[in-house]
Amino acid sequence: MQAEELSYVVVTPYSMRKSRTGGIISRLISRTGLDLVGGRMFAPGEELVRRYTETIVSSTDPRHRATQKMIRDYVLKNFTGEREGQHPRVLLLVFRGPGAVEKIKNVVGHIVHERTSGETIRDTYGDYITDETGKVTYFEPAVIASLDAESVEYNLKLWAEFSDSDGGVLDNVISYPSGAKVEKSLVLIKPDNFKFPNSRPGGVIEVFSRTGLYIVGFKVHQMSVGQAEEFYGPVLPVLRDKLGAEKGREAWEDIVEFMSGGRPSATSDVQRREPGTEKCIALVYQGEDAVRKIRDVLGPTDPSKAPPGSIRKEFGQSIMINAAHASDSPENAKREMEIVQVRENNLKPLIENFYPHS
Repeated sequence: MQAEELSYVVVTPYSMRKSRTGGIISRLISRTGLDLVGGRMFAPGEELVRRYTETIVSSTDPRHRATQKMIRDYVLKNFTGEREGQHPRVLLLVFRGPGAVEKIKNVVGHIVHERTSGETIRDTYGDYITDETGKVTYFEPAVIASLDAESVEYNLKLWAEFSDSDGGVLDNVISYPSGAKVEKSLVLIKPDNFKFPNSRPGGVIEVFSRTGLYIVGFKVHQMSVGQAEEFYGPVLPVLRDKLGAEKGREAWEDIVEFMSGGRPSATSDVQRREPGTEKCIALVYQGEDAVRKIRDVLGPTDPSKAPPGSIRKEFGQSIMINAAHASDSPENAKREMEIVQVRENNLKPLIENFYPHS
């Protein structure tokens, strides 16, 4: 049996700006069958970019080496500085599973202008355009990845080293017009999207991209029972009023168990603080009128009452299993972000624990 490996991709600033993140995530999860175990937004500084680009050109194959040189030059040019009032945002995604390095490499693909079938991520989202002499006139790799286990390990450790200084919730990377009503909103891609490797998590993110908002935070999170109790605390009195004390409590515990994997009544104080068994993705969206825009695209709690094209109509099954959660006010967004600790750096310990020998 193949050993577990980590691998990664970096979603480029261009892919982030063009709202291609959801489609890329869909392809990565569904085509590799790997487990998405970590993710973090970065606004890379010059030192991280310099050290990262030193590792990119490694192949002895002339064709691969030529592409790697273009990727190196692309990263140097596009990962720092400012364009149209934005500091470049990139998203580091970490995957785990047997043969992860090779699987990611195959799904990302190689950029060559002869192939435009859409089979790989770079076929679909990247560009490699040449003139009649064969000179490259336009180049966009869509994502950056490493080709072998040694460089994956080196680069993951490098990004982990800069994950506090250059990564996290990116508060000040987007410029807005004076007087703009800029908000942050929290979105949770719920555990029902992660029962098996599929395109749903990315599909949900893709629909949220219609809002025109910016992703400024990304975290793979396992909600503890205690966090789920606090997060859904305001729902308990509503359910009790609606269903009665006992049935209301039972329905509320169902929600907590769905999000964390444990029931409060069957969980000790120690267990209550431990990461739960269920996985979600926490995203922070930023922009003008962000809370309303996200809620409009999400749709009402009951998928059967949601309008066509909304996330809950497309992906939801029931009032509880309804694909995603979104904050209903700027105040609640702030409260909920604190509960799920969106600023916590859980990427660094993930990488350090996987490579403990060095």
